[in-house]
Amino acid sequence: MSRITTFLTRTRGNPDSADRFGITDFLAYGYLLLGVMIILVPVFWTVLSSIKPERAIDSFDTRLLPISQVQQDIAGVGDKPIWEFTAEDGMVTEVFKAGPTRRITDVAPVANPEAVMQVERKRLQPSEELRLATENYLDPLLKRNGQENFHFATYLFNSVFVTVAATLITLLINAMAAFALSKYRFRGRLTFTLLIVATLLIPSSIILVSLFFVVWTFGIFGSLWGVIIPAAATPTGVFLLRQYMLTIPDELLEAARMDSASEWRIFWRIIIPLSLPALSVLAILSVIWRWNDFLWPLIVLISDPAKHTIQLGLTQYAGEFDQDFHYILAMTVVSLIPITLVFVWLQRFITTGIATTGLK
Repeated sequence: MSRITTFLTRTRGNPDSADRFGITDFLAYGYLLLGVMIILVPVFWTVLSSIKPERAIDSFDTRLLPISQVQQDIAGVGDKPIWEFTAEDGMVTEVFKAGPTRRITDVAPVANPEAVMQVERKRLQPSEELRLATENYLDPLLKRNGQENFHFATYLFNSVFVTVAATLITLLINAMAAFALSKYRFRGRLTFTLLIVATLLIPSSIILVSLFFVVWTFGIFGSLWGVIIPAAATPTGVFLLRQYMLTIPDELLEAARMDSASEWRIFWRIIIPLSLPALSVLAILSVIWRWNDFLWPLIVLISDPAKHTIQLGLTQYAGEFDQDFHYILAMTVVSLIPITLVFVWLQRFITTGIATTGLK
């Protein structure tokens, strides 16, 4: 705890004034706090909303706590929302609506469902309780309450397979391209580098049609490999790894060649171990890209629901006339867990990788 307190109370200045907060310290901490809020507040709201009951979400309840209206099974009537009717003498009675909501509404006491009476709508207040809607998570995961068509295990396996396979292939191809562009001397090396980086200016939506025909021609349309292979080589990854590999001394490679090491051995035993910080950064980016990808898997895998990833599986809760937002929010939180675990595992390499990528 003392280390965290020391980190959070660091100040800027000379040794004589370093213990006092100055205007630059307040500005720095304010800027960092604003950034944290911009990033985490939407996630925090999603997590809290995912444990709210369906009625609270559909009514656009903006309260943070999962507060919902009490529902009770009335004998001979069914499941009804419970309201509190306050009479003129201050007496509060639990009632349910026995008709449509009007200025004068028909209600009946919970204790005596047959005694229908008419009351003013403004005297009715919902009877609320604090309740965690665990069914938002358990129904899709356990296939309860009509959720038999949501195959979470299948979607999870497809997402993990696509993410892991695409990330490994991306790391290998990008590392080989970066090794050639950073350590070999050949005519046009800078031109090739600029052309690769320039492809970042081309929106991915422009090449979707041509990419579709390529995938169709190679016979991998409708399979997971049709999602994995087209996005294997990324200009961002090539540029990131090339800039990092430029910091590796060429003398190490020359010494290995003098010891009769092959180029593949040099790449695998020297370049890859020394480039682990940059490879970790690229791995995190690739995992985020592949896990959250929606448009391209939608095009390739739309014809086979058994090949859908988690992101595609969530679309069955968003119909044309009905949206199950409580299930969408809950499964979105579940889909965030693998990304969070990967980031926590590799986050120690992020600062090192990004800070040293641009050094020469």
